[in-house]
Amino acid sequence: MNRQVKILLVDDKEESLIALDAVLRPLQQRLFKARSGQDAMKLMLRHDFAVVLLDVLMPGMDGFETASHIKRLDQTRDVPIIFLTGTDSGSGAAFRGYAVGAVDYITKPFDPWVLRSKVTVFIELFRKNAVLQEQAALLCDLVQNDTVLSRDSRALADFADRLSAVEARLAGLAGTSSGDEGLRDTIKDLAAEVAAMRAAFDTVRL
Repeated sequence: MNRQVKILLVDDKEESLIALDAVLRPLQQRLFKARSGQDAMKLMLRHDFAVVLLDVLMPGMDGFETASHIKRLDQTRDVPIIFLTGTDSGSGAAFRGYAVGAVDYITKPFDPWVLRSKVTVFIELFRKNAVLQEQAALLCDLVQNDTVLSRDSRALADFADRLSAVEARLAGLAGTSSGDEGLRDTIKDLAAEVAAMRAAFDTVRL
C-alpha cells in the first residue's frame, strides 16, 4: 500500500482552506492547514511535506516572502511550491512566483481536476524520493559489508528490481510533465539522482 504523504495548505481565508480541503480530500493524504506565512514555516520545520499550496495575497508575510523563506532553509528548500491566487497572471505576479522558486502558479478560480492532477504528480515524486533514500541506505550497507555482498545475492536482486521500478515510474512521470517547466526540472533532478545510484549499484554488482 502506498504510504500517505503530507500536504500543506496556506491561505489566510478559512473559506479558501475549506475549498482546498474539499478538492484534495479524495486523494486521501494528510492535509495540514496554515492561516499565515509564519504558521506555515512553523509547520514546515516540524514535518516533511510533499508539496505546499500557497496563497499569494496574505496580510503580513505574503506568499512571495513565505516562499523565499522556504527556499532559504536547507530543511525545506526542496519542497515544491504551487502558488494559488486571484491575482491576474498577466500582471507579472506569475513571473515573480517562479523567480522565488515556485513550480507552478495557478489563478483562481481553478479547475479542481487540474489541481488534483498536479498535486498527484508531486505525491508520486515524494514517494519515489523516499524509496530512493531507503535504497541508498541499503546500498551503503551492502557496500560497507563485503560479507553481505558475497553471501546475499537476493538482497542485490531485490535492490535491482526496486531501482528499475523507480526508473520506470520516473520515465512515466516525465511523459506527463510537458508544458510544465518547474515540474520537468523537479523530475529531471530526481532522475539524475536515480542515474547516480544506478551507476553506483552497477559498480558494486560487477
